[in-house]
Amino acid sequence: MARPRRRAHADERGGIHLPSLARGRFAAPQCRDWTAVTTSERARMARWATVAAAFAISVTNCFVGLETFLLVQLAFNGGRLDFASTVGAPNFPAVVFAILVGVGVNLLLGLGLLKPQLRWFVDGRPANQARRRAVQRIPMIQVLATFGAWSTAVLCYLLAADDLTTQTVFGVAVAFGLAGVSSSCITYVFAERAARPLAVVALHDNPTRHVIHGVRSRMIAVWAVSSAVPMVGLLIINAGRWADWLPPVQGPIDWTTVVLAIVGLVAGARVVALVGTSLADPLTDLRRAVEQVDRGDLSAQVAVYDSSELGVLQHGFNEMVTGLDERDRMRELFARHVGDTVADLALERGAGMHGTNALVGVLFVDIVGSTTVAAQQDPQETVALLNRFFTIVAEVVDQHSGFVNKFEGDAALAVFGVPVAVTNPAAAALGAARDLARRLRELPIGWGIGVSYGLSFAGNVGAERRYEYTVIGNPVNECARLSELAKGAEVPVLAGEGAVAAAGDDERPEWRAVGARRLRGRSEAIEVYVPAAMVPTSEATGVGGVLSGLLRPRRSVVGGLIRLPLTLIGR
Repeated sequence: MARPRRRAHADERGGIHLPSLARGRFAAPQCRDWTAVTTSERARMARWATVAAAFAISVTNCFVGLETFLLVQLAFNGGRLDFASTVGAPNFPAVVFAILVGVGVNLLLGLGLLKPQLRWFVDGRPANQARRRAVQRIPMIQVLATFGAWSTAVLCYLLAADDLTTQTVFGVAVAFGLAGVSSSCITYVFAERAARPLAVVALHDNPTRHVIHGVRSRMIAVWAVSSAVPMVGLLIINAGRWADWLPPVQGPIDWTTVVLAIVGLVAGARVVALVGTSLADPLTDLRRAVEQVDRGDLSAQVAVYDSSELGVLQHGFNEMVTGLDERDRMRELFARHVGDTVADLALERGAGMHGTNALVGVLFVDIVGSTTVAAQQDPQETVALLNRFFTIVAEVVDQHSGFVNKFEGDAALAVFGVPVAVTNPAAAALGAARDLARRLRELPIGWGIGVSYGLSFAGNVGAERRYEYTVIGNPVNECARLSELAKGAEVPVLAGEGAVAAAGDDERPEWRAVGARRLRGRSEAIEVYVPAAMVPTSEATGVGGVLSGLLRPRRSVVGGLIRLPLTLIGR
């Protein structure tokens, strides 16, 4: 079996692997529901955070201490790199003792100051304002602990060293002070990254809106470790030699400056890598979340764990996506009320009483005896039946590039040609009427369909603060009257002569004239057409007789109890 790759990461359980911990390779905590994290999971994450903090403090201080020890010895021996003047020097035990004490003090202070926050994290209590502040200040608290540890190391050296002089005390104090600055900068970056799981939980319900530890402070840490500390150390060494506090260079190579340059390069590269990843992690999370949003996933969120400008950006991104999701849901709800095309038109044109005249095909479909149906069965069953009816209407109209203008109780009005242009609105309306008649036969209800065509107004109608998109004109009234007539006719699908004439060769062969009728409220009769496929055949009468009888009143039964009055057919 192949050995698994050992990678450092902080997963949802908070596990951090030690091999790459010193390099600062932590994965950013994932955005998750922290209320579902069990106490055992929190305890495991807290243990790993403790191990990570202890490891980081020990390794960082040991490396910085080793560098500091070597530089102190080289500064006081004239830059000679040999065993006798470094490890064999009389003050070697005192320097090593002071560094080890400093590491121990840093461990005690660092872990002791971190313990209250870990205890809160394990308990799972909600974070108040004081707790959020305390979690966000963990990096700065750890920096103060590191400064305190190196100050203690200086005192320990003074107590343990023999033959102290002003020069040695000043030199060691300055060296340990610069070491404390370098170690504190690295500790700051480590602590900020190690405390991210705690920051995610603390800021979960109340994300940061103000910068606490800005990006600028991290850049200052980079500058201090990679430039300020080495350059200041170099200046102090040369100033000490000029003032005869330090011996001059004893050989052809000044190993003090060489080692100082190497320390500056290595420490600078280390802190640049740490700060770079601390900046890259939030940006990587944001990039992935942006890609999710770009794919249409508006549930994308990022964990807010950074106290710098990046944390404010993380919170702002989450609020922005929440707003986009809310706007998308509102747009979807709006579209379900008025239709996709009208919703798009409203978003494009904005608020206002917009409208225009257009040649449109209009289809009106109405249920026979819906009042009696509602009185004879459970209201939920009636609603279910109406939903099936309107679903069929919407599907058929959409297939023919039409627009369902409105649902009116037990009827629906569909328009073809506006707001989306159709090549032949009349043919589209007639084709939809034939398909709709075929689909509606699946339902246990009677219905009537009327189709018309002509010039109408299409646009927003109502008050300035409350209006709706609708179509008004003679074709709308005509198709409603044809639907009323169709509900009592032998063939429940009727079209006006204007629609059939305007449809041309696309639909005209599919329709048969059944005679002229004067619609209710009209002074002149119009020629009425029915789908040819719905014309019944009879051996007893000729075709002319069949067609002329299609508009006779028929018995319309809904549940076996309803008889349509003759007055509904307008004769």
